[in-house]
Amino acid sequence: MAILVTGAAGFIGSHVCLKLLDRGDEVVGLDNLNDYYDPLLKKARLTQLLGRRGFSFLKVDIAEPMELAGSVSGQKIGKVVHLAAQAGVRYSLENPQAYIRSNINGHLEILEFCRGLSSLEHLVYASSSSVYGGNRKVPFSEGDRVDHPVSLYAATKKSDELMSHTYAHLFGLRQTGLRFFTVYGPWGRPDMAYWIFTKAMLEGRPIKVFNDGEMWRDFTYIDDVVDAVVAVLDKPPSTEVLPHRLYNIGNNRPARLGDFIDILERLLGVTAIRQNEPIQTSDVERTYADMISLEQDFRLRPRTSLEVGLRKFVEWYQSEGAARLRVV
Repeated sequence: MAILVTGAAGFIGSHVCLKLLDRGDEVVGLDNLNDYYDPLLKKARLTQLLGRRGFSFLKVDIAEPMELAGSVSGQKIGKVVHLAAQAGVRYSLENPQAYIRSNINGHLEILEFCRGLSSLEHLVYASSSSVYGGNRKVPFSEGDRVDHPVSLYAATKKSDELMSHTYAHLFGLRQTGLRFFTVYGPWGRPDMAYWIFTKAMLEGRPIKVFNDGEMWRDFTYIDDVVDAVVAVLDKPPSTEVLPHRLYNIGNNRPARLGDFIDILERLLGVTAIRQNEPIQTSDVERTYADMISLEQDFRLRPRTSLEVGLRKFVEWYQSEGAARLRVV
């Protein structure tokens, strides 16, 4: 049985594919290779996968009705890791339609596709820490109310969770949603702060520092995220109760934005030109993942400190990332 991974050319998706291939799984990767950020980076990630034994790739837009089912017709799919989505909180202010199409319509197409698979054991899908919205209680726990999103992106991810809950109730579709907290590392997304800051600092340009650096984020290193995704994928929820569950995938150690920049300054050997900006209406001051559920159910704890993780990103960026890919 193959494992289907959507968003296979994305940051998390490409790393998940590599992990699955390394342990001998057959992987079918899907991606539409859109231009939300430079497709050159996506194609470079994909190059690492193409030619690997057990990997096949299909360029598919999952939001297009029936395109997914037609593309993988005849393949035996046992598990699905659904990571394809329109990412980015701030971009949702500029192009809200992209989020409805990709995150809501696309998620519905995945649910319908999975409902039609008699061989399906488990669907694991990407949610986001953004669903916690304006919550003040920390750390954020999976049982907290998530009724106050502060961005359309967050609202679409909350909608995905609700749709998945419904399909678990109506059709017994076994699913797990993962609320990712600020994932970073080599081969990451160039629209994320760690990439934007690194590039600007090396080029001597100012960086925008929101809320005087008093923003706290639960930065989670990519290897810790991938370990969690694969562990969860291997253990579907029981059908004795509603077969839908949610887990935080975070670091459980929030870092202050100002301190985050301090670490980058030490690693890069340059002083950042800090341009203070007010907090944006689509932002929250703090994210903080309660990891008790994941630890209890899977004996998993995040291992990578922010300093170690940023060092690995900077080494990648300076050795091959920006120079070879020319990503802007």
